[in-house]
Amino acid sequence: MTPSVRLLPGRQKSLARRHPWIFAGAIGEVIGSPGSGETVEVLSAAGTWLARGAYSPDSQIRVRVWTWDEAEGVESDFIARRLAASIARRRELALDPALTAYREVHGESDGLPGLIVDRYGPFRVTQFLSAGVEHWRQPILEGLGELGEEGGIYDRSDAPVRSLEGLPARCQAVVGRAPAGPVRIREAGLEFEVDLVAGQKTGFYLDQRDNRARLRRESRLGEVLNCFAYTGGFTVAALAGGAVSVLSVEESAGAITLGKANLSLNGFEAQKADWQQADVFVALRKLRDRG
Repeated sequence: MTPSVRLLPGRQKSLARRHPWIFAGAIGEVIGSPGSGETVEVLSAAGTWLARGAYSPDSQIRVRVWTWDEAEGVESDFIARRLAASIARRRELALDPALTAYREVHGESDGLPGLIVDRYGPFRVTQFLSAGVEHWRQPILEGLGELGEEGGIYDRSDAPVRSLEGLPARCQAVVGRAPAGPVRIREAGLEFEVDLVAGQKTGFYLDQRDNRARLRRESRLGEVLNCFAYTGGFTVAALAGGAVSVLSVEESAGAITLGKANLSLNGFEAQKADWQQADVFVALRKLRDRG
């Protein structure tokens, strides 16, 4: 018999609005002994079936919903369908020659709670950030391998949030080879070197693509301050849009080195871009004091 959780009275409203998280404080009873990542049935206080989700005994987000369809079982084929559908939704991005890096799976938004898959040319970078997707880790990797190209899948499941799910950190090649060094990508015709192994998040803030495009449109003849500049994504976008100058503030020396390389890669003059290695909050106070 599949384990289940019964909610407290009045705690099903968010589920009715299709919010996929059930917090520990909303659960009145756990029926059975579900393990980490195991599928559970979600019942109302009166015993009515509401949803089916992944159980996480160590997290305050105790259940992450897989489906609100009682007829839809959660098994390897279910995971494969969700994965294929998510990647298919990005088909237009995949066909854009000016874009070689983008997010293929965005967790709950794609019906795969806690899973991030970012595409960087021939490489994929994964983050398994919840007990549910960790439970289905092997089928997910197999599905990505079948859909992939030459290169490899590198797992960056080293985010601190994994500890809240009772999961250890992991950072390793899981399919094919690990990148031998920075991987070059294109975004809107601009090029960037990305460190997939040791960079922040999965290497580059792919979810900021639209914001970089907006800055590029609005920065002509402007003087731009880029705080938490990382490897210069917004710096390059501003200069590409015609900014007169950009001051980039970043604490990591390694990120600044890669950021300067990204400026050179796109042919921008060094004198237009000033880099400052500093804690942003300290740097902002100094800029304020200097007027």
